[in-house]
This record gives sequence, structure tokens and C-alpha cells, in this order.
Amino acid sequence: MRERCWWIAGLLFLSTLLCYLDRQILSLVSPVLRVDFSLSATRYALLLDAFLLGYTSLQFLAGWLVDRLGARSGLMLAMLWWSAAGALAAAARNPAQLAFCLFLMGVGEAANWPSAVKAIQEWFPAEQRATAVGFFNSGSSAGAVLAPFIVSRLTLHYSWRAAFLCCGVLGAFWIGPWRFIYRRPGYTEQVRRAPRTSAAFLTDIRAWGIILARFFADSIWFFYVFWLPDYLSRVQSLSLQAIGAMAWIPFVAAAAGNFAGGAASGYLMRNAKSAVQSRLTVMAVAACVMSSGTLVRYCHSPAIAIFLISVAVFAYSAWAANVLTLPSDLFPPAAVATVTGTAGSLAGFGGILTTYLAGRTIDHYSYGPVFAGLGILPLLALGCSLLTAKPERETHVRV
Repeated sequence: MRERCWWIAGLLFLSTLLCYLDRQILSLVSPVLRVDFSLSATRYALLLDAFLLGYTSLQFLAGWLVDRLGARSGLMLAMLWWSAAGALAAAARNPAQLAFCLFLMGVGEAANWPSAVKAIQEWFPAEQRATAVGFFNSGSSAGAVLAPFIVSRLTLHYSWRAAFLCCGVLGAFWIGPWRFIYRRPGYTEQVRRAPRTSAAFLTDIRAWGIILARFFADSIWFFYVFWLPDYLSRVQSLSLQAIGAMAWIPFVAAAAGNFAGGAASGYLMRNAKSAVQSRLTVMAVAACVMSSGTLVRYCHSPAIAIFLISVAVFAYSAWAANVLTLPSDLFPPAAVATVTGTAGSLAGFGGILTTYLAGRTIDHYSYGPVFAGLGILPLLALGCSLLTAKPERETHVRV
């Protein structure tokens, strides 16, 4: 059982890696794509928002379906969907067609995090969950690290279309091992027979603490994932080759942050702190460190900018390892994917809003005001996350 649970965590790591490998393509080919399609920053932001709209609007439904289908079937179907949509993007002939493919890709990827968090709750004890969540969530960083090397080379030697096609095909190789390795743990049968969750969790203030915290904090991650190559190109004047050589560095820091955040809350739990108290302690420190990202606006050196961005995303990932684990600490198994999906939907809407406002601000002013705003978001997220410390009410979510 113990060995299998880490194999499952490893496959969740790979599914998350593939998510980010696919979604990073657009940002990495943006210097070429914006020229090919004559896109302003605002129109490029609309392409990003097409992906985010699919990703956001379907997360609640994805979580609801995963709570009924189970993590095994739900994630397998999602992988087939988003890989096919990513490969289809290679055939796009205009921005509207590309936007449609990106929307479909977002629809498929909406199920990854609800499925993964549900699987972690099924297979890991509470004191190991943040570490396991940090491990699978570091796949986002690994995908972002690999993407500059893979995508930039495919784009330079072939075209941006080849990048979409090749990365989309990779998902097919993941499905076989997932079907073979994933088996229901012994207690899942009781979970499966339990009555299903309803929207009653929306009356729980602790659920809103998670939802609002992710609404503000996840926007920071979306910004760095989608806008970092453009920032390095237009502000720091780096070539596509130089971006490929440097854009991976912050995401290595993000991977380390996932492990550090999970290990830190696990350590606090072993020293007699409650699960929620341990998560919030780590999240408070991470939020303060994240705010240092606002200093990037004053950087004239690419190296210093990369360093400060790396610090910010390290802290974000330490935060994420814990906020993603909170639903499994606070809610019963039949509600975990639904709560996670709902929080992901609101986080995606925050990302859509941030992405659009960033594009407008960059077109009319510069990146400076954008980085200033990014320094405020972690503090807002921290304030909202404190709602999860409220005591459980007698009218707890019924499942």
C-alpha cells in the first residue's frame, strides 16, 4: 500500500507536468506568435483568457464529476481530452481558431487538481498529505522548467505548431501506467457508497476561506506562467534563445517551494500543532515572502529580476502545497474534489481578471504597475485564508 501510494503520487506529478508543459507553450511562443498574428498585448491576453475561461468555468463541474466517477476514471478522461485539444491547436490558422482550441484544453485540464487532491486524501494520512500534494504540484514547476528547452527548440527548428502537436501527443503515454497502477484503497468502498455532497458546503465559512485565498494568490502564479517570457523579451530585451536559457530558473525554485511548504507543515504537525494551524503558519510566512515580488519593477538586470521572481514563486509554491491540502483536512472525502474544483474555478476567474488587466496595463503604461499590484495580492489571500481557522459548526457539510 505504501509503495503504491507513492507510485500514484508520481503519476499525479507527471499529469501535472504535462498540464504545464502544454499550457506553457503559448507563453513561450508568444514572441513569434504575436508577430505571426499581429497581436497586441491586449489581444494576446485574450488568447490566455480563452484557456483560462475553459479551465475556470469547468472546474466546479469537474470536481463534482470526479467525486462521482472517482479520481482514476476522472483524470484518465481529462488527460485524453486536453491532450487532443493541445494537438488540435497545431492546426489553428487564425487567433479565433487557436482561442477555441485553448478553451478546450482548459476544459480538460480543469479536472487535474480536483482529481489529484482527492487521490491524495484517499491514499495518504493527514501528516503526509501536504508533502504528497507538494510533490505532485511540483509537476507544474517541472513542466515549466522543461517547457523552455522543449518548446523553444521545436519552435526554432520547426514552428510553434510543432510544439503544440508534440506536447499534445505525450499525454497518450501516461494513460496506460495510470490504469495499471491506480487501485482503490480499502476504505474507498465506504466513501463510494456514502451519500454525495451538495452545494451545502457553500454555507461553510471555511470553504470560503479556501476559495477567496486561492482567488487572490493563484493570480500571481498565472501571471508568471503566462507573462514571464514576454516580460523578459520586452523589458529585459532577451532573445528567444536567451529566454529558453533563463525562463526555467524560477520554476526550479517553485518546485523546491512545493517540497519545502509540505515538509514545513508536516514538521509542525509532528510537533503537536493541528493540521489547519500548521498549514496557516506556513502560509503566513509564504505570503509575506511572496510580496517581495513587487521589487521586480525596479530591476534593470535580467539576473536580479530572475532572482526576485524565483523568490516569489518559491514562496507561492510553499503556500500552494498547503492551501491545496486544506480541503482534505476540513471536508469529508465525498466533498473534497467539489470544494477543490470550486476553489479552482474562483482562482481561474482571478487569473482571467489579472491576465486581462495586466495586458491593458502593459499596453497603456508598463510592467511596473503590474508588479506593484502583485505585491498586494498575497496579503489579501492571507487575510482570507484565516477564515479556515473558524471552528466547525454543527451544520457541517452533509455528505
